[in-house]
Amino acid sequence: MAPRKQALPKPLPDGFLLTDTEKKTWRLGKIIGQGGFGLIYLASQDVDRPVAADTDHVIKVEYHENGPLFSELKFYQRAAKPESMHRWARSRKLAFLGIPAYWGSGLAEHNGLRYRFMAMDRLGSDLQKVCERNGGRLRMAAALQLGRGLVDVLEYIHDNEYVHADIKAANLMLGHRDPEKVYLADYGLSYRYCPDGVHKEYKENPKKGHNGTIEYTSLDAHKGV
Repeated sequence: MAPRKQALPKPLPDGFLLTDTEKKTWRLGKIIGQGGFGLIYLASQDVDRPVAADTDHVIKVEYHENGPLFSELKFYQRAAKPESMHRWARSRKLAFLGIPAYWGSGLAEHNGLRYRFMAMDRLGSDLQKVCERNGGRLRMAAALQLGRGLVDVLEYIHDNEYVHADIKAANLMLGHRDPEKVYLADYGLSYRYCPDGVHKEYKENPKKGHNGTIEYTSLDAHKGV
């Protein structure tokens, strides 16, 4: 029987090996989180030993039938190739652009279930947790620095025909090695609003309403635009 689309996937065994579309092999470590309908594992390309606790990579895993990871993958393949991001950042004299790096993706099967996976930069804590630890407040300098970096990311993805559509503190994440760097993560609800330079028509569809996290969803998204 096929798994329910909305269910979190059954965990894959520790040490499970995955081969991506470019024939790179990845080893899974422990689960460190979950998001949407997927699980997030520590991962490494050193397949001959257990994944170290300080590894720089993670792998997101979802059932093959689920949509968010497929959407995120399409965003990276169309809009966030490393050479494209580097060229754009150089043109604006930016030392850093806060979009996590994509390292590979593919399909896998285990115990009769099909999975989609994507290897990414590992990130650190998220801004929601930082705010909660600080009584719900940020220093003004931190808020301004954060806003400036986020505008750079949004300008880049908008220039590349996409909107993020799920901006919230839990998706603003600090770097694993450098917590001074902040990334806008999770492009599972990203939407190509202007394919090939043609802006999509404004159209309300109640059946598609309420995507994203309810507290932060825009009025248009509530109307299914």
